[in-house]
Amino acid sequence: MKSIEILTDRMRLRLIELSDLNAIHQLHTLPETDEFNALGIPKNSDETKRTIEPWIAENKRDSIKNYTFAIENRLDNTVLGLFGLKLGNEKYKRGEVWYKIHSDYWNKGYATEALKAVIQFGFENLKLHRIEAGCAVENIGSFKVLEKSGMQREGRLRQVLPLKSGWSDNFEYAILETDDRPTI
Repeated sequence: MKSIEILTDRMRLRLIELSDLNAIHQLHTLPETDEFNALGIPKNSDETKRTIEPWIAENKRDSIKNYTFAIENRLDNTVLGLFGLKLGNEKYKRGEVWYKIHSDYWNKGYATEALKAVIQFGFENLKLHRIEAGCAVENIGSFKVLEKSGMQREGRLRQVLPLKSGWSDNFEYAILETDDRPTI
């Protein structure tokens, strides 16, 4: 497996492994982290395993198109979330990010710190031109993270997210390599 790490003061983002299954399953089964997520709560760890096995396989490819990182606390190696970076057609030099943070770590700056680091990785290491993200319009915590990380709201897609509560509109965000970025 490739050894790709993104380090911040408090966290290490590294490609997920099967040994992360229990931490990822716990994260996916939290109702509060599922509220604005279309994945749904898995019935058991086997379902979570079937979800992450393609992510792990993708991380092993020579040319990764969908990075899936475990976010670890550098003090104790606790997995506190997941972060994804999906690359689009190479011609357009575009990527899309997503993240899911364990609710024990909400409102402590971890998501913002991780997003800033992934944005830097995307522009500096992968030579992307544009990084995009979306979030449900009612997911105030998530769009605050996107905005604190320098992303700009560009629009609103109507009823695009199939959530448990029904179809949700989605705010679309992006940042360009030429935009000013907050420091990590």
